[in-house]
Amino acid sequence: MITVGVLFGGRTGEHDVSLCSAASVVSALDASRYAVVAIGIDRAGRWYVQDAPGVVPDPEFGRKMRLERTGTWLAANHPDDNRLTLREIGSGQEVRLDVVFPVMHGTYGEDGTLQGLLELAMVPYVGADVIGSAIGMDKDVSKRLLAQAGIPVTPGVTVSRRDWERRKREMVDEAIGRLGLPLFVKPSCAGSSVGVRKAKIEAELCDAVDFAMQFDTKVLVERSVPCREIECAVLGNDEPAASVLGEIVPNHEFYSYEAKYLDPDGARLSIPADVPSALAEEIRSCACRAFTVLCCAGLARVDFFLDRETGAYYLNEINTLPGFTSISMYPKLWEASGLPYAALLDRLIDLAFERHAVRAALKTEC
Repeated sequence: MITVGVLFGGRTGEHDVSLCSAASVVSALDASRYAVVAIGIDRAGRWYVQDAPGVVPDPEFGRKMRLERTGTWLAANHPDDNRLTLREIGSGQEVRLDVVFPVMHGTYGEDGTLQGLLELAMVPYVGADVIGSAIGMDKDVSKRLLAQAGIPVTPGVTVSRRDWERRKREMVDEAIGRLGLPLFVKPSCAGSSVGVRKAKIEAELCDAVDFAMQFDTKVLVERSVPCREIECAVLGNDEPAASVLGEIVPNHEFYSYEAKYLDPDGARLSIPADVPSALAEEIRSCACRAFTVLCCAGLARVDFFLDRETGAYYLNEINTLPGFTSISMYPKLWEASGLPYAALLDRLIDLAFERHAVRAALKTEC
């Protein structure tokens, strides 16, 4: 039996979303194939192995993983057998993991930092590696790489904290002059619409940038495109495959954090999206190409804007560890493509072992 360590929580604005995603993953893993070890990371970054995976009701998210803070746990690697060991220093209790499934979104979970630790531990893990995770998380860097590869991205400018503090007036004039109004403002390295605001007038733009700067040192200011929000799920390593397309139809002004997670009527998911077949195939192909350009592996959800007026599409962003609740777009897109939730988890774990075997065979010295 394979021992799967499900990591959840973390030092991130998406901590609660992670607990919700983890509850769905733990509940769906095949008990005949996997022994599941739940590992909660609290908001201070401390790791806690749970006595047993516990899923509890939640008034906002429906259900989530319980995170009990007991013991003092340390992580150690065992390169002889490619397993990650967690040890409780008081009792000496040890838990060994064959593969890690990080169900963690946002900072310190999806940005390459956790992946670096798992690489040092030489243990297989689900999802993109250090570089793919870091690039995917940084919307500024990923947009530059995508544009260089000829993939259309939403027009925008990047504002650094240093420049914003020194020449705010100039940067406001530049953004409005190049992009017009209204504008969307978002932190470069955040997810789940954390820190995102829409600016309809100049005064709102300054407030929106100041707000976003609380979450990152780099902020994207992007043109507001009158669009449909189209999403595609990608699965694989060197030969990624794309799901059918889905559409987010928000009932809020835009697909905010509240619309995604807190308001049960915040948005409607339309699967498959009503997109002409030739265009749908072009977007699916673009999603797979972007997955490769940005060095992704395992899984990613690729989000597009489809301009209602011109019919053009833009790649908005890529999510290397997307939401994984039973109603999240990523698993629902694969379910609509013929791959049920539990089978999707099996495939992701297989891909983790596949990639690890390739990397383990590489030489580290001449």
